[in-house]
Amino acid sequence: MYALIDCNCFYVSCERVFRPDLRGIPVVVLSNNDGCVISRSDEAKAIGIKMGEPFFKMKELVRDKKVTAFSSNYTLYGDLSDRVMKTLASIVPDIEVYSIDEAFLHLNIPHADLETLGHTIRNMVRQYTGIPVGVGIAPTKTLAKLANRLSKKAGGVHVIYPDTIEENLKKCALADVWGIGRRNAKRLQVNFIDTIEQFLNQREEWVRQNFSVIGLRIYKELKGIPCIDMEDELTEKKSICTSRSFGELQNTFAPIQEALSTHAASCAQKLRKQKCEAGGMYVSLSMSRFTTQEGEKYFGTYIRFPEPTNDTATLIQYASKGLKQIFSAGTYYKKCGITVTEIVPEERVQLTLFGEKQDSRQVALNHAIDALNQKLGRNVLRQAIQGSDNNTWKLRCENLSPAYTTRMSDVLEINVGFK
Repeated sequence: MYALIDCNCFYVSCERVFRPDLRGIPVVVLSNNDGCVISRSDEAKAIGIKMGEPFFKMKELVRDKKVTAFSSNYTLYGDLSDRVMKTLASIVPDIEVYSIDEAFLHLNIPHADLETLGHTIRNMVRQYTGIPVGVGIAPTKTLAKLANRLSKKAGGVHVIYPDTIEENLKKCALADVWGIGRRNAKRLQVNFIDTIEQFLNQREEWVRQNFSVIGLRIYKELKGIPCIDMEDELTEKKSICTSRSFGELQNTFAPIQEALSTHAASCAQKLRKQKCEAGGMYVSLSMSRFTTQEGEKYFGTYIRFPEPTNDTATLIQYASKGLKQIFSAGTYYKKCGITVTEIVPEERVQLTLFGEKQDSRQVALNHAIDALNQKLGRNVLRQAIQGSDNNTWKLRCENLSPAYTTRMSDVLEINVGFK
C-alpha cells in the first residue's frame, strides 16, 4: 500500500505556524515581486479569491484588513518542508519526496491498521511542525492521490482498500486523476469517455495506442495494479538554473551585474552541495512582455569553460563576461538568469592536457563560506560584487514575514511570565 501526504495550503500554513492569530481568517501568499496569489487559505477561497489573482485587484481587501497577504518567504517554507519530510521519514523510512509539500510513503503493515497509521502520521506532523496535512492511502500511487483528495472531506485521512476501489472511483472526476488532468480529460471526452469507469472499460490496446505507455500505467494503477515505483531522491542534476525578476526595471550595467553575480554564487553553492562541477554557463536577460519597445525581448549567450568548475569567483567572472556580450545600454530589462550546464561529479572531471585541479586553498575557502552561511544565514558572507541587501534589483517583498527558523535575529522571543 502507498500513502500520499499532502500539506494543506502549505505556504499559508507555514505563515500561520508563527502567527496563530491568523487562524480562521483569510490569508494569501503572493508570488515573486508580490505579483499574484499562489496560495490561499480556505477562508480566502470562501470570499472568492482565485488562484493566480493579481495582487493589485485585492489591495483594498488588504487595506481594510479583510485579508492578510504575505510575500513569498521561500527560506521559511523550505526549512519547514524539510522538517515535515524528516518527521515522515521517522515514521515510515521508505519515503519519496514528490514536491515541497507532498511525499509518498510505501507501507508494509496489515490493512486493518492503515487508518490508525494515517491519523498517527497526521497528528505527529501537526505536533512536531505545526503543519496540517491530508493522508490518502491506497494500493497504488495514482489511487493514493485520489484518496488524498477524498481525505479533505473525511477528516484528513482516507483509505481506499483493494475491495473498495470501484466505489471510491465513482466519487472522483476523470480530470482529478493524477496524469490525466483537464487536458487529457478533454481528449477522452472526444471519444465519449466522461468518467473513470468508462475509461477503465476500454481495451488496454486502445489506451496504449492513444495515450502511450504512461497512459497505460495510469489505466492499470486505477485498477489497483502498481506500475509506478517509488523513486530515489535525485542527487545529480543535469543543469541548475537561478533567475529572478527585478524589483524595478533596470537599464544600467552595475545593478544587473550584481544580480547575475548573486545568481552565479547561488549556482556555485548548489554545485558544491551535490559535489559536482559545471562545464558551461548560459547567461540570459529579458525585457518585460508588456514593453512597447520593438524587436527581441529575450537575450542570451552560452559560455563554455576551459575546465569544469564550482568556484564562486570563477562563475561570477564568466557571468560578467556573458553580460557584457548581451547588455545594451538604455534598454530596460525585467529579468536576468544563470543556468550552469554540462554538470559532472567532482571525481569524474576530465581536465585538458595542461589543466590543473582547483587550488585546494580556494576549495577550502568556498566550503568554509558555505558552512558559515548555512549556520548564520544566507549570504552573510559573499563576494563584494554581489552588492548589499538594499538594491533596486531585489524582488519586491513588502509583506515578507521573518525567517523564524533560519535567522537568529528573527527567532521568536516568548515571555513565560517570570520576572
